[in-house]
Amino acid sequence: MRILGINALFHDPAAALVINNVTVAAAEEERFSRRKHGKRPVPFAAWELPGQAAAWCLSQAGLRPADLDAVAYSFDPRLARPADTMGLHDPWDHLRLTYAREAPGFLSEALPGLDPALVHFVPHHMAHAASSAYAAPGAENSSVLVLDGRGEATSHLAARRTGNHLEPLHGQELPHSLGLVYEELTEHLGFLRSSDEYKVMALASYGTPRLLPELRRHVHPTHDGGFCATGVPWAELCPPCRPGEAWTQAHADLAASTQAVLEETLLDLARWLHGRTHDSVLTLAGGVALNCVANSRLAREGPFSRVWVQPASGDAGTALGGALLLSAGAGHTPVPPAGADLGRGWSDAELEAWLKSAQVPFERPPDVAETVAEALAGDAIVAWFQGRAEFGPRALGHRSLLAHPGRVGNLERLNDVKGREQFRPVAPMVLAARAAEIFDGPLPSPYMLFVHDVAPRWRERIPAVVHVDGTARIQTVETDTEPLLARMLTAFERLTGLPVVVNTSLNTAGRPMVDDPRDALECFGSAPVDLLAMGPFVVRRREFFAAGQPDLATTTPTTAPATAPGHKDPLR
Repeated sequence: MRILGINALFHDPAAALVINNVTVAAAEEERFSRRKHGKRPVPFAAWELPGQAAAWCLSQAGLRPADLDAVAYSFDPRLARPADTMGLHDPWDHLRLTYAREAPGFLSEALPGLDPALVHFVPHHMAHAASSAYAAPGAENSSVLVLDGRGEATSHLAARRTGNHLEPLHGQELPHSLGLVYEELTEHLGFLRSSDEYKVMALASYGTPRLLPELRRHVHPTHDGGFCATGVPWAELCPPCRPGEAWTQAHADLAASTQAVLEETLLDLARWLHGRTHDSVLTLAGGVALNCVANSRLAREGPFSRVWVQPASGDAGTALGGALLLSAGAGHTPVPPAGADLGRGWSDAELEAWLKSAQVPFERPPDVAETVAEALAGDAIVAWFQGRAEFGPRALGHRSLLAHPGRVGNLERLNDVKGREQFRPVAPMVLAARAAEIFDGPLPSPYMLFVHDVAPRWRERIPAVVHVDGTARIQTVETDTEPLLARMLTAFERLTGLPVVVNTSLNTAGRPMVDDPRDALECFGSAPVDLLAMGPFVVRRREFFAAGQPDLATTTPTTAPATAPGHKDPLR
């Protein structure tokens, strides 16, 4: 059975393809369009579809739209109610619902040959739940929590997976929404709503939760599987911070207080759910599940033995979840993806053609992992472009910026390279076999979705990756699934004595993560990165500019690198 999943209505439009219960491909539209999050989550953009991502997913399997057996659209307008009846101020929401109802027709226009009758509306939070429950390894009998801003009429779902069956147990009706509360705070602190919530989580580590008693009046669990979360008087708690304005301790304290009340509420929801199911495994999805600090507290203090978080927990993941839900409903037992590397990739020959077309001086060393380890040991910043792109917001060693963790100045240096706020942390990448001696927390942690306490004796050895509160958001690397990364980490430890490398996303502020070779070359040319490792090839900055290339880190580009001969430009 060939099923295409589509997320389009709110934000992070994406597509995923599941064939005979196996996930073949999944990608976000932003990686093709180069628009961060694909679009803004406003009703006037609800009609925009992930056309490029969908076309690419089909091309991966050699399919045409007419070959599909079903399409899952991760929103069911039949479950929605007018915004004002749900206590939401969204006067144009009716336009969003109109677009949703017409989605089958829009999809058949975007994917010529698709029969609109094959489009199935999948409830938004059920798509989130399926993305987690069916993608998690060893979760055939498990509990599921979904929390985000909003779906059709709810903001939360508690459910249980038993075999192929996914049973909803409880949902919190709007306007109560932990996701919307966090979005409101994001905007109050001068960040971009529905985009920069992770900045608030980072800022919270600089504050103390002194406003927690006041926040509990507006955000708290109801101890019946639901919660209250609405009407927070933000301006009374702390003056707003204008965009671009420096934050104060008061802003950090408000962030810390909101983070704390979020964690308290999540713990209560998990305890209620465990009391109903008595499962040992909890899987998480929805935008709130990208809060790695809250995830860690759930794992540490919650009643479940294991917590697994969908790496594409945001709305993009509902494209995958919708497809998996239809597949399971047809009697197929979904096969969990082996990793998050479900996006685009290129052969060595294709990468070489891109480099030659761009007239970039490059070399092919005997072992790119060894060459990169040597560069990192010499304190170089390395752009690492390997294999298929990650599905979801985390750079997991396929589209990454790497650096030496033992140099405390590398945090500031990387934030300068990326053009982002200095309070933003970077993450450590470590071999799974070495993680327990350095980091205390849920292990393994391959998707960078938990925070771990750094052992005191290691904090001074890897200061670039240690948060102000002594924690780190780690990625563990398995030798069998990521052999190239593992070789690089092993070589770096041999040279430096440190089994950890700094890993952050390969992009600059406000831009989507690098996805194709042209993106990588443009990022390399416009940011002060020392070495680009693209497949088995390396490009060194010194040789690049010695060959007469303009240094785009200090000049404005006039043209993009040409498309490789014989290859269609995927962005045109």
